[in-house]
Amino acid sequence: QRRVYRTTTHVPQELGQIMDSETFEKSRLYQLDKSTFSFWSGLYSEVEGTMILLCGGIPFLWKLSGQISGRAGFGPEYEIVQSLVFLLLATLFSAVTGLPWSLYNTFVIEEKHGFNQQTLGFFFKDAIKKFVVTQCILLPVTSLLLYIIKIGGDYFFIYAWLFTLVVSLVLVTIYADYIAPLFDKFIPLPEGELKQQIEVMAKSIDFPLTKVYVVESSKRSSHSNAYFYGFFKNKRIVLFDTLLEEYSALNKEPAEGEDGENEETKSKTKNKKQGCKNEEVLAVLGHELGHWKLGHTVKNIIISQMNSFLCFFLFAVLIGQKELFAAFGFYDTQPTLIGLMIIFQFIFSPYNEVLSFCLTVLSRRFEFQADAFAKELGKAKDLYSALIKLNKDNLGFPVSDWIFSMWHYSHPPLLERLQALKDAKQE
Repeated sequence: QRRVYRTTTHVPQELGQIMDSETFEKSRLYQLDKSTFSFWSGLYSEVEGTMILLCGGIPFLWKLSGQISGRAGFGPEYEIVQSLVFLLLATLFSAVTGLPWSLYNTFVIEEKHGFNQQTLGFFFKDAIKKFVVTQCILLPVTSLLLYIIKIGGDYFFIYAWLFTLVVSLVLVTIYADYIAPLFDKFIPLPEGELKQQIEVMAKSIDFPLTKVYVVESSKRSSHSNAYFYGFFKNKRIVLFDTLLEEYSALNKEPAEGEDGENEETKSKTKNKKQGCKNEEVLAVLGHELGHWKLGHTVKNIIISQMNSFLCFFLFAVLIGQKELFAAFGFYDTQPTLIGLMIIFQFIFSPYNEVLSFCLTVLSRRFEFQADAFAKELGKAKDLYSALIKLNKDNLGFPVSDWIFSMWHYSHPPLLERLQALKDAKQE
């Protein structure tokens, strides 16, 4: 794929009508920089993980956690307390070692190509907030999961799976209402033509829409997106302000004397037009609602939970194997949290790769089906132009090696999606 980025320097003939040479070159250089970063960060991650295993980093951190919890008055019998200290230290280590890579990605690569909208102060405040919120969720959930495994008896894997199912459904339900607003500002889409058109389209396919929000994502990045969430009769749609031509900060002149948040998230716009027209936004939403109407969301949840149950079942089979713990430096104890980490992170690694590939293939099939649904709504022409605009705004490179594309792309390549829409567009 890197060879494709390096050698494809001119717009291919089939792309001549949809992409100018300047945008093509910008996207090529952006993806080449991302590819280089991905290689070196991935290599570092592999070396770091290997050194931790070879040098006994995991048992060392477990002993350190025991010493810390012991000083707080919790002896070895308080395994769950020691596990939470271990988890806190491990995630803190991961956050610190990953920080330079995150800084480079945000303030070098994303900045260089015009996507970053953050200041250094905003970045660190955001990172600290994410870490705190993550710990507030991760530590209580992990403690309850470990407790269920401890008291669950022979069928603990069933109870553990049911617990994780409930937690995942609760998190999906509360995320956009209570967690996401901690990081970004959500405002109701004002009354007007776009909102009316969205409500009419939702009603035409019996989508139980209750609210439409615009999220001010332009404070951190100029990438755009849209999604819906909620269960049963309480669905909400969220539009990134960068998706909407009328709302994108990149299309507006900064007001004189702006202060407050705008000082923290200084405008780094480069006078480029961004976003989609109302008709194109509706087409994008038609695609997203197609995922709901065709049951893709439910199917993904079912697949995810079937996989989760299988993993917990195999964990129950393997957790009694002392050789597994000994291989990772645990000769005298077999902590449940360490067992979870060994089995889920290492033993299941080959299986997870195969599963990931199968889900990628399924995701591409779902994307084609959602495009076809939008086409049936009469949105083929607008979706066609929206996909081109979004590809341009996000500097997506439309040429890819077929093996790389098959393995990595959860969405079909742009040309394949446009070709599927082309006939209906012409009609």
